[in-house]
Amino acid sequence: MSSHIPQPDLPPPSTSVGVLGWLKSNLFSSLPNALLTLAAMYLLYVTVPPLVQWAFIDASWVGETRAACEDSDGACWVFVGVRFNQFMYGLYPESEYWRINLAGVLLVLLMIPLFIKQFPWKLQLGLFILVGYPIIAFYLFSGGAFGLSYVETSRWGGLTLTLILSSVGMAASLPLGILLALGRRSNMPIVKALSVVFIEFWRGVPLITVLFMSSVMLPLFLPEGTHFDKLLRAMIGISLFQSAYMAEVVRSGLQAIPKGQYEAAQALGLSYWHSMGLIILPQALKLVIPGIVNTFIALFKDTTLVLIIGLFDMLAMIQAALADPNWLGFAIEGLTFAAFVYWIFCFGMSRYSMALERKLHTGHKR
Repeated sequence: MSSHIPQPDLPPPSTSVGVLGWLKSNLFSSLPNALLTLAAMYLLYVTVPPLVQWAFIDASWVGETRAACEDSDGACWVFVGVRFNQFMYGLYPESEYWRINLAGVLLVLLMIPLFIKQFPWKLQLGLFILVGYPIIAFYLFSGGAFGLSYVETSRWGGLTLTLILSSVGMAASLPLGILLALGRRSNMPIVKALSVVFIEFWRGVPLITVLFMSSVMLPLFLPEGTHFDKLLRAMIGISLFQSAYMAEVVRSGLQAIPKGQYEAAQALGLSYWHSMGLIILPQALKLVIPGIVNTFIALFKDTTLVLIIGLFDMLAMIQAALADPNWLGFAIEGLTFAAFVYWIFCFGMSRYSMALERKLHTGHKR
C-alpha cells in the first residue's frame, strides 16, 4: 500500500507576479486594453518630451527684460517673474504688501489647531475664523484705522482678490444653503415657497448676469448719493448665487437619510432644531462632501468673471500684463502660470475632501 507524500506548492507562473504580472493585469489584460495602452504611451511620447524641453530645459529663468528671452527657444518665465507681484497683489501699493502677507499668515496660524485632533476649542476657534477673522482681515486690507493708510478696494486684485471672493463666497454660501435646503423641505407652506422661489430664481440666471446687475443696475435703485462698494456688491451677488446651488446639494443629502433617523429623533423627544443639528445634518453633510467641494471648486474658478465689472483678479492681471508692449507674445507663459496656480488650489481642495471622507467614514462605503 503506497502512502501519500505531500509535495511543496509550486511557485505561481512568472507572468502573474512581479512587474510582468502587474503589466499583464493592468495594462495588457485584453486586446482592446493593450491597444489603448499603446496609444496612450505613444501620445505621452509625442507630447511630454517637447513640453519638458520647452518648459524647463530651454526656458529662460533669470532676467529683468524680454531681452533675456530673445536667444532662447523655450518658455520665458522672466515675464512671470517680473510681473509676479502684480499677479499676486494686483494694484495694491507695494509698500503695503506686508498687510496682505500678515493676514495670510494669521489665517494659517489660526487654522493649524483645527487639524490637531486633541485641540479642545475647535468650535470656538472655527466661529472666530468665520466671524472675527474677516473683520481683522478687512481692516488690514483696507486700512483707514490703527494708523494704517487707506487702500480703496478698486486697487485690490490678483490672486489676493481671487482668494477673498472665493473664501467669502464659501463661508457665506454653506450656512445659507443649509437654511435654504431646510426651508425647501419644511412643512410650513410660506417658508417652503419662499425657499423654492429663491433657489429657482438664482439658479435660473447665469453668474455673469448677477455680477452685471449688482454692478450696473443695483446702484440705479439706491437713493441718490448712496455709495455701495463694488467689491461688496460682487461678494453679496456671488454668495447668494452659490447658496442656491449649495442648497440643492444639501437637500440631496437630506433626502438620502432614511426615514427611520427622523422617527428616532422624534422618539427621543428632540425638538426640530436639535434633531437636525445633532442627528440629521451631520449625516447629510457627510454624505454630500463631494458635492459641497465640487461647488466650492466651481466657485473658485468662477471668480474670474468679476473682470466684467472692473475688478482685476489674477487672470485679469495676467491679461492686462500681456497687453504691455514690452511683453507682447508671452500669452502662453502667462496662461500656463495661471492654469498652474488654479490647479494647485483646486487639486488641493479635492484631495482635502477625499481625506475628510476617509476620516468621517462610518461604514457607508460599498
